[in-house]
Amino acid sequence: MFKKGEYVVSGNKGVCIVEDITPLNISGVDREREYYILKPVYMAGSTVYVPVDAAESSLRRVLSREEADRLIRGIREIPLITISNDKLLEQEYRGCMRTNDCTEWIRIIKTIYQRKQKRLAAGRKVTALDAKYYRLAEDNLFGELAISLELPRGEVEDYITREMEKTESV
Repeated sequence: MFKKGEYVVSGNKGVCIVEDITPLNISGVDREREYYILKPVYMAGSTVYVPVDAAESSLRRVLSREEADRLIRGIREIPLITISNDKLLEQEYRGCMRTNDCTEWIRIIKTIYQRKQKRLAAGRKVTALDAKYYRLAEDNLFGELAISLELPRGEVEDYITREMEKTESV
């Protein structure tokens, strides 16, 4: 069970703060059932309601600082997605995003980064599909890491780069 004031990751809403845990006073809703009332950190004006008894499948705690640093140190070992068929690749991207897992978001980012470099080298543009999923994965990953590392969101990419350079020189 999550506590009021705790950061959680909620599917496609990203990082949220648990604002309250209470039954909802809305017609047609079971007034005995408790809900997490979540405020997305990076979506102003949005509210998410998740039943407490169903939260296990859709919410998870934000990574701790130690978990975030361990994840960053292991980025090089995270495998790429090796599907070349664009239709199947989109399904894989969608599946990775649905897992709500930082490692899967990194797989998307690494894969699309490599695809982008190859396309640009061949004089071609990045596909709309790749651009869309790159942005989604990066938004989710950087949003969570900003909370975990207590950094402004705009500084996360530089932090990752510096940390990876440190492990490269070791």
